[in-house]
Amino acid sequence: MFVNNQLIPTPEVAMEFFSSTDEGPFVMVNLLKFRDRAKYPDGSDAHLSGREAYQRYGVAVQQCLAKVGAIGIYAGEVTGLLLGEIEENWDMIALAEYPSLDAMREMVSSPEYAAAAVHRTAGLAGQLNIKTKNLNP
Repeated sequence: MFVNNQLIPTPEVAMEFFSSTDEGPFVMVNLLKFRDRAKYPDGSDAHLSGREAYQRYGVAVQQCLAKVGAIGIYAGEVTGLLLGEIEENWDMIALAEYPSLDAMREMVSSPEYAAAAVHRTAGLAGQLNIKTKNLNP
């Protein structure tokens, strides 16, 4: 299995994702890999770890989630791997539940999210985002 952590989806991937006809609530699984050191575009806060920069994002994004009716439902440090094999484990997993794709689109398009996302980009080396649908609603 090929794994490629990324920071931002290509426009084509984002368009396909948000054009889905799949409606209703979903949970986004975020597999996160942090930079050793935060990397802000202006060079500020270089003393922060990537994890610390991402924590700033985590605090700020809670309001963005709430504004569109979404919630952060879990965040935890990855501490081991029982099955499978990967070259390098992720550092953290975070789960966010959205009421719809429209709600997520609204959130990621907002100026408040753009301000919070600066910390996400500074802190992350890359991530995987996996959209999931509850089979037992």
